[in-house]
Amino acid sequence: MLQVSVWGGSFFLMAVMADPIMKETGWASQWVYGALSMSILVSAMLAPLVSRLIARYGGRIILASSGSGVAVGLFLLANATSLPMFLFSWAVIGVGMALGLYEALFAALGAQYGERAGGAITGITLISGFATTLTWPSIAFAIEHLGWRITCNAYGVILLVAVAPLYLLVLPRGMRTIVKSHAKGDENTPTDPKIYTLLTTIFTLGAVIMTAMSVQLISLLQGQGYTLAAAIGLSALLGPSQVGSRVLQIFSRNRHPIWTTLISVVFVAIGLLLVTVAPGFTAIGLVLYGAGNGLRAIVRGLLPLTLMSSQQYVLLMGRMARPSLIGQALTPICGGYLLQVWGAEKVLVGLSSLALLNVFLVFFLIRLIRNSGSLAKYN
Repeated sequence: MLQVSVWGGSFFLMAVMADPIMKETGWASQWVYGALSMSILVSAMLAPLVSRLIARYGGRIILASSGSGVAVGLFLLANATSLPMFLFSWAVIGVGMALGLYEALFAALGAQYGERAGGAITGITLISGFATTLTWPSIAFAIEHLGWRITCNAYGVILLVAVAPLYLLVLPRGMRTIVKSHAKGDENTPTDPKIYTLLTTIFTLGAVIMTAMSVQLISLLQGQGYTLAAAIGLSALLGPSQVGSRVLQIFSRNRHPIWTTLISVVFVAIGLLLVTVAPGFTAIGLVLYGAGNGLRAIVRGLLPLTLMSSQQYVLLMGRMARPSLIGQALTPICGGYLLQVWGAEKVLVGLSSLALLNVFLVFFLIRLIRNSGSLAKYN
């Protein structure tokens, strides 16, 4: 629930708060939504540093501070009367995101539990799949009755009084650190460079596709002729399918995560292709896409854990996350432009092409992993 709270007050907040902010302030949508992109960029720039801090000092205090960071940003947001102050508040929220979202959490769990962190990662991502389901209705209800500024203050107070104490209570005191005198060298010379580059590329492409679909799905479906109500109804299929695929993953813990990765990218590719070329099967396509995207969040934590030492995993999680986060930050801007210039059909073709490229890259990664011998212990 801690992850649900932090995600809801940062990454997912703009989905329900952008419209009331624009109506009150008159600020253009590109600035309001651009603030979220800037926040993700701040998180991207800080991610490698946070990983190094977790490696040296452990993740307990850093994760506990994430709620406070987002809370301070929300307090500033609630009192933002000018565009520069509004943008600054989102930059502060970006700091909180760097301290407490998946990349920091995975690194902290890797530092504490090593290869045994897989079960915790799977369980946490399963629960976090309900983030939008739980937070969007609550925030929307609060905005309707209290206004967006009071809602920001109230949510900030909840984060301030709940996140840090609960993290400090749940996480063991003196979480072990894994940094050694040669840790910096390990970061600069990661596991097989080809595997590292493929992992980073696969995760980045997956993040770009996910962000484009999250931000533009309603518009893309409307561009294919669906009404707004129908588009919203079809989009609602994503949440249950994402959570459902994560539940099934719990029963596949003895399987090497590369096979989960393959299933994930194949489901995403087939789902997008169905939405693109067979509109009559859009519902099935979105279910498959949602299932594949749900597995993507688990793969981000599990696959590197099996291919790196614990020390490399903790040190490199932030560095590997940076391209993905930058891609996520730029996608809404670039995607909006391409949707306007190309139209929905060509944007879907582009996303399908990226998804097919990811399938090819995963097959190449499987060959490298098989040659390295790391699949042997799972056979």
